[in-house]
Amino acid sequence: MDADFVIIGSGSAGAAMAARLSEDGKHTVIVIEFGGTDMGPLIQMPAALSYPMNMPRYDWGFRSEPEPHLGGRTLAVPRGKVIGGSSSINGMVYVRGHAGDYDHWAESGATGWGYADVVPYFKRMEHWHAGGHGGDPDRRGKSGPLHVTRGARKNPLFKVFVEAGRQAGFELTDDYNGEKQEGFGPMEQTVWQGRRWSAANAYLKPARSRKNLSIVRGYARKIVIVNGRATGVEIERGGVVEVITARREVIVAASSINSPKLLLLSGIGPAAQLAELGIAVVADRPGVGANLQDHMELYIQQASLLPITLYKYWNVFGKALIGAQWLFTKRGLGASNQFESAAFIRSQAGVKYPDIQFHFIPIAVRYDGQAAAEGHGFQAHVGPMRSASRGAVTLRSADPKAPPRIQFNYMSDEKDWADFRHCIRVTREIFGQAAFDPYRGKEILPGEAYQSDDELDDHIRRHAESAYHPCGTCRMGRASDPMAVVDPACRVIGVDGLRVADSSIFPRITNGNLNAPSIMVGEKASDHILGRTPLPADNGIPWINPRWEISDR
Repeated sequence: MDADFVIIGSGSAGAAMAARLSEDGKHTVIVIEFGGTDMGPLIQMPAALSYPMNMPRYDWGFRSEPEPHLGGRTLAVPRGKVIGGSSSINGMVYVRGHAGDYDHWAESGATGWGYADVVPYFKRMEHWHAGGHGGDPDRRGKSGPLHVTRGARKNPLFKVFVEAGRQAGFELTDDYNGEKQEGFGPMEQTVWQGRRWSAANAYLKPARSRKNLSIVRGYARKIVIVNGRATGVEIERGGVVEVITARREVIVAASSINSPKLLLLSGIGPAAQLAELGIAVVADRPGVGANLQDHMELYIQQASLLPITLYKYWNVFGKALIGAQWLFTKRGLGASNQFESAAFIRSQAGVKYPDIQFHFIPIAVRYDGQAAAEGHGFQAHVGPMRSASRGAVTLRSADPKAPPRIQFNYMSDEKDWADFRHCIRVTREIFGQAAFDPYRGKEILPGEAYQSDDELDDHIRRHAESAYHPCGTCRMGRASDPMAVVDPACRVIGVDGLRVADSSIFPRITNGNLNAPSIMVGEKASDHILGRTPLPADNGIPWINPRWEISDR
């Protein structure tokens, strides 16, 4: 078993690279994926999104260590263990991120990854469908493999949420992935013709017919490194350990949890940590596994006075009806992730671009599928975008099968608490606008009893959840930066023939959901790997609120 390029992981970045590296037929590519098929209706039906991320068949089942600032809670860390990786179990929300995120990357040593540099890759990957809802067509891609659509927003509450944002004095935006991220408006989703449009559907399946691309189902144990060069990947399948040889390069795209784990098992990481576990040190890179970041969020839930929410389908008969309609027609409520309105706002004057994100949904329900007992309701998922808290992924042992130790250190920075309290209060302000008057019942979560800073902090400690956006554990930076793991061409510093390209290379978390930036990394890394000149920079200037220094809106 050998190929020019061996990619570990078939997820958002891995699938994009598999397709791009095999495109011209000149190179052979092997993708190693431990998970199985993504063909079940629970994956392909958008509205069923809460199921696959809670199923051991599709999810690695990682959990965090007890989080010291959240009362010792351990949180679920779902990562896709299936063709398409986490793009096959995620919420299908499509957010590029803000221009300021990528300019920050470039300033912190990821040269060539500024906003102007990455926009052409977003355009190359997108096939954007505005669906008559306006938008920013000049700044969007029209012929890429990744279909990006908008929900029908038939439920009146989607428009009410946007109108309430306007009444509260915030901006509106027609396309948060275009010139203007800031504001309230329609949310975008990777759904096409009623199906989840994962990286597997967009990239891998069309490419599988190529003779120069093959997928090997196996468990990656470590990267084989000979005289400072990666030469292959040791895998286990059917109880047998074997090596897949890479003639040119090994590319790790195994997620922000499994990518650092693989580097550590292969002797790339903090020397003292490796020596303690008896792993021979190949490259002393203290940044491997460090810089772990995530978004946290709360569900602010409000009862609805009118029975117009999705709760009316929250029973066996209702779900069966939606499922049957979807199975036979790929239409109806089953064909959307239900996240159809969004907002990006700034927390205070002096913040230059949005640092709070809202997902709005016309039902009061948790990610694990538990509906609020109160019945009809609606909710906003809200959370700060740029927490200063940092965690780490480390090895429990030198056994490749042992799950890694994941410690986020959520809420370890004092500012996180002030930011989250503001998120709750500003959501209450939005739900308190006249647009919601005909619908607004009592507050379900946190509940009207929670008002003071201490009371809100208690609620946050008990209820804040991960938004499932871990990243940053193999940070990209200058080759001279001791904490950088990969250089701006995604090459692992100190080892030849080895790259990492997935969300683990983000220097800092982007503004919004991470699927789109992860695919973009796969697209751009492909050009670096093939030695191609990067796509010409884009000269579109992003919108920055002219009042940013004096107002939060």
